[in-house]
Amino acid sequence: MMLEILILGVLIYIILEYNGSISTNKFVMDNSDLFKKLKEKDFEFYAKAKYGDSVDVEKLFNVRLRNGLLVILMMVFLFITDLNYANILFCLIAGYGVFKLSYLQLKKYYKSHLHKIDLMLPYYLKNLEILVQHYTVPVALGKSIEEAPNIFKEGLKTLIEKINAGDSTINPYMEFAKEYPVRDSMRMMRLLFRLSLGSNERKQEQLLTFSRNISSLQQKAREARYKERLEKMESKTMVMLVTTGVGVMVLLVISILMMFTAT
Repeated sequence: MMLEILILGVLIYIILEYNGSISTNKFVMDNSDLFKKLKEKDFEFYAKAKYGDSVDVEKLFNVRLRNGLLVILMMVFLFITDLNYANILFCLIAGYGVFKLSYLQLKKYYKSHLHKIDLMLPYYLKNLEILVQHYTVPVALGKSIEEAPNIFKEGLKTLIEKINAGDSTINPYMEFAKEYPVRDSMRMMRLLFRLSLGSNERKQEQLLTFSRNISSLQQKAREARYKERLEKMESKTMVMLVTTGVGVMVLLVISILMMFTAT
């Protein structure tokens, strides 16, 4: 009975949505100020980290809201014959869970890719080092955006905007490092800040220090990649050995059983 009510409710919703009697998207847009309070502070960062700068963050957020509301509506139809405070609360929790799910997936994606960011950072910094030899640090940062990995681009734009707005402190550099909390990001941003303050006489010396640190990071990244390949090869070898061992055991058991049945 409950399944029939749910199917009927879904059909009614589709018909009303199709003929324009109701509009979930319009409801979300009309109440956007209220729903924005549910938007996580770091949602935009995680969305752009996964999909790039071209992603429509508002559209993505509205899709989350719509999915959550639809789940609430479907759950209400499911419990329509036994609607009480407990069931209503359950419907709201289910809808909120669906709403939060995509955010948690984006967050998980970012955390799972921190290692990848860790490996990409030294090569981005190497490109930046070449630019710093010919331009000031703010200009070099601006020119590096085009070749930077997508995940760094939003943070770089924010960093440059703060520097261009007149913030000559280390804060913009540290905020960038905190946004990408990978190995040695803090130290490299401090070195970059000192390089931006250095006079022409000291620039070459500071560049050498910066270059040595980048080379060290690249070496660590190469070692990490080599270790990953080694671990993958070891795991494949282990799987092959286990599979072979299990196969041999199965054949041995079968042969023993055949011997017993023969006698």
